[in-house]
Amino acid sequence: MRLEGIHHITAITGDAPQNVSFYAGVLGLRLVKKTVNQDDPTVYHLFYADEQGSPGADLTFFEYPGAIRGRAGAGMVHRVVWRIASEAAIEFWARRLTDAGVSTERGEGTLRFSDPEGLDHELVVVETSDEPLIAEHPEIPAELALQGFEAVRAYTADPEASRTFLEEGLGFAPDEATEFEVRGEHRGGRYVYDVTDETGRQGAGTVHHVAWASSPEEHEAWRERALGAGAHATPVIDRFYFRSVYFREPSGVLFEIATIGPGFTSDEPLEELGTHLSLPPFLEPRRAEIEPRLTPLPDPRAAGSQVLRAGIPENGLLEGEA
Repeated sequence: MRLEGIHHITAITGDAPQNVSFYAGVLGLRLVKKTVNQDDPTVYHLFYADEQGSPGADLTFFEYPGAIRGRAGAGMVHRVVWRIASEAAIEFWARRLTDAGVSTERGEGTLRFSDPEGLDHELVVVETSDEPLIAEHPEIPAELALQGFEAVRAYTADPEASRTFLEEGLGFAPDEATEFEVRGEHRGGRYVYDVTDETGRQGAGTVHHVAWASSPEEHEAWRERALGAGAHATPVIDRFYFRSVYFREPSGVLFEIATIGPGFTSDEPLEELGTHLSLPPFLEPRRAEIEPRLTPLPDPRAAGSQVLRAGIPENGLLEGEA
């Protein structure tokens, strides 16, 4: 049994329209599912990914309107690391982000920046046989686009506290003292620790959890392995687009193991992903109650959409930054 790298990463936003403008407009990801938090259907759950909505490129957000900005600390993921193909892509993104008013920090083969709410990202040039997971965007050539997740970086007070759980329980392979890789038959990803003893605060611009990808056939067995390694794992939860098990690893980071499939085309065709509010069957009877409470959002791929045309407004500011 091997996990197939990162399935998705879920974070928190206090401003869904700004979030769509940044992730669909500036970063060029596809909004592949507009739905609600199934545990709190009064708020959005937005999913951005590649053109097909693939696990491995799936960044998601819960919207809590007006949420105060959080701060990552021990027991929290603090940075999302994306793959890109070349130094030319680094140059492209440095220019594009600067033009969008986003500060960047350049390193050898890397580019770091934060979203409008402070969530840290890093682009890294990676040579891999994994399929590049790319979204289409009129301003971003495919060879320069984001190609899916490479890693997440998490804060911990003690990296050794989780080593046995990760290696023996979940099959992560140590790369370096504070780095681990998980690689399946088709895809891999890395989990990296940075040491801090500072306490974090969940809020806008922080990561809620990271999910690792499992085949549907092995999903229950992964839950048993997590239990056997000492985790307090939830029962399997049917999220309609995938099935999920949640638990915290010893450093405190919330993990999910999510199945590859059924996928986002379960309730709308590929060409229409993200264009309508999708509700799982058990919430569909409440649509008339749920939909009016949600923040109106632009369709980033609609004809004439400002998000589609330019990604950023003419004044260079995203909504809420004026």
